[in-house]
Amino acid sequence: MANTTDLSQFLIPNEVPFNFLECKKAFDALTLKEKLYAHHICQASWQGALVCLLQTSPESPGIFLLFQKIFSAESVESFCASAQQDEASLTDTEIKNLIVFVASFYGNMGNYKSFGDTKFIPGLSKEKFKSAITRCVAYKNDKEMIENLCTAVLDDLYNLNDRRKQLGLEEQGLSTYYSSNCTRDDVALIQEFMKEKEISPYNTRLFKVEKDGNVEYQLRLASVATTVEPLPGPDGQDDVVTAYLGNHVFKKNTIKVQRGDYSGILKGMVHHLTEAEKYSANENQSAMLKEYIHCFNTGSIEAHKNGSRHWIRDKGPVIESYIGFIESYRDPFGVRGEFEGFVAMVNKEMSKKFADLVDAATDLLPLLPWPQEYEKDKFLRPDFTSLDILGFGSSGVPAGINIPNYDDIRQKEGFKNVSLGNVLASHSSNEKVTFVQEEYQELFSKLKAPSFEVQVGLHELLGHGSGKLFQLNEDGTFNFNENTAIPDTDSTVKSWYKPGETWDIIFQEIASTYEECRAECVGLYLCLNNKVLSIFGHEGEDGANISYINWLNMVRAGLIALEFYTPENKKWRQAHMQARYVILQVLLEAGEDLVTIKKTFGEDGKENLFVQLDQEKIQSVGREAIGKFLKKLQIYKSTADFEQGKRMYDSYSSVGEEFLELRKIVLARKQPRRMLVQANTKIQGDDVILCEYPASAAGMITSFTARYPSHDPVLEKLWQEEAIYHAYK
Repeated sequence: MANTTDLSQFLIPNEVPFNFLECKKAFDALTLKEKLYAHHICQASWQGALVCLLQTSPESPGIFLLFQKIFSAESVESFCASAQQDEASLTDTEIKNLIVFVASFYGNMGNYKSFGDTKFIPGLSKEKFKSAITRCVAYKNDKEMIENLCTAVLDDLYNLNDRRKQLGLEEQGLSTYYSSNCTRDDVALIQEFMKEKEISPYNTRLFKVEKDGNVEYQLRLASVATTVEPLPGPDGQDDVVTAYLGNHVFKKNTIKVQRGDYSGILKGMVHHLTEAEKYSANENQSAMLKEYIHCFNTGSIEAHKNGSRHWIRDKGPVIESYIGFIESYRDPFGVRGEFEGFVAMVNKEMSKKFADLVDAATDLLPLLPWPQEYEKDKFLRPDFTSLDILGFGSSGVPAGINIPNYDDIRQKEGFKNVSLGNVLASHSSNEKVTFVQEEYQELFSKLKAPSFEVQVGLHELLGHGSGKLFQLNEDGTFNFNENTAIPDTDSTVKSWYKPGETWDIIFQEIASTYEECRAECVGLYLCLNNKVLSIFGHEGEDGANISYINWLNMVRAGLIALEFYTPENKKWRQAHMQARYVILQVLLEAGEDLVTIKKTFGEDGKENLFVQLDQEKIQSVGREAIGKFLKKLQIYKSTADFEQGKRMYDSYSSVGEEFLELRKIVLARKQPRRMLVQANTKIQGDDVILCEYPASAAGMITSFTARYPSHDPVLEKLWQEEAIYHAYK
């Protein structure tokens, strides 16, 4: 371990707050049929979430297997008591450090933070960690297995060599989306091949096999099927994946396209999706699940897109869900999707506000700062609902979602927005807020949650849901007027998306953060509108304060974002936080003292910071600055102008010496991110029972031991088979 490593940055503080995602009221209101549907979707989501372990780090599956064995054999309280039995026992602090680490591992589905992508390690020595394990009941019951698992993961668990500190490619980190010997050039080569063959990267991983001086690239598709024999889908639908399976030669490189990645895990997931289909509420839900099943059986993203089409058409369901390889935030190249699956109950009262926002969308979209030619030809009215999450199986839980991510569907057929109401509610707090002046503390605490609700609504519906992509169609026609002017220039549009090209493919590693920045800017820009504020129940001075706190929260987040920047490789580790830093820089650039950052000293005598935002200048200086920036973001996105878009975005993302100094204070004052404990369901007799857990580290651990078996031989086999591809030092 390098001497310069600051261990505190890789530890989860014992003060990390745990919140329980309340959903009992909404769940109890379901009929038995609806409960059975929700139960099986929930089971499928959590079964699929095991994929996240294999997508995170080489050791994550082994750590999971170890913890499941240990905490399935005895309660957390019993384990803690066992670790303190004699003179060589752990201290109270060491025990708490260990339990918080275990809970955090479960909460992130791996030993890298889902928000920030940095590694975290136990807050006790390797020797004390092993000592605690040798005292537990599981060790006494099956000494050989526990010792084997512990030996297999212990060194990697604590390893903080440079490549293991964060997720990334080459020397910038590790990523199990790729074998450890893959370079960025390798990934770019295979991306070019996939584009030519029209293979979606969402559900793939890339392993580079070198033997006797020869190189073979293995492009692995996630599927239950492991062979090339076709598996017909719904209504005799063809297995389109078979057309590109097998060996290819591309630019003198051998590429083997194979399916069967995560096969055993997906098989269990498909079982529950099949069961859920029996309880679907309508034909769209049934057709959706059949397409998803075909997707997971065969590896066909086209089937998943078809399922997404049925999902969009399923308007106003009582139970909402989505499942698959969705967001590409954690892929260092920005194109491969992390698994996520969720099921939730619609909160009708809260959803009324979002329905009103959808009704107002056609009036609000023209207010955005780009010309009409850069907006979709027709606003495709989406569902926008507030959901109480029952289960969200992935490495983390967002506050809002706008899906599907398939550009062709979003542009022509529509999308859905969801705001996760019980997630938003779980984040409300009366704790003192860092970097906010004392005089604004009370107002900030009071209005942070309702202002964030407004921001999430605008971000998802009119942020991600707005803007047109200029495309060349297969037949040689364009979906836009070729003489369309580029605003603020004397030029017309000279670039566009060619057939088969998507936003993610063109903008690659900056696509996620760039798009999140665009959506955040839309939220800031439109939250100043009185009609928007009234939809959410805010009028007059209350509305003005909501707008102010929303902007202040964004500025503060831009400062906190420095925690997610790595100076050693000049890389951002989290898409949303990079976006918020960029927005802070845009507002600072606007000048006129709209935003200022002041150094001060805290009550503890140590250096501190606070941000000042002049409320009187938001409507003028702030709105103009965000409007100009937002217009540029949209123009570059619409015209597929990656070169100029990246140049601009990189310039605002740059962290100079002044902000590197501020970063030291931000790190010294950083607060732990909340952990969300989720419920489980189980079938008991003729009913489906909701199982709830305490909002604590022990509650998190107990929820996972109830959720999964004490040992999973399928996961163990996959983990062991992959070890040779992830030989990180």
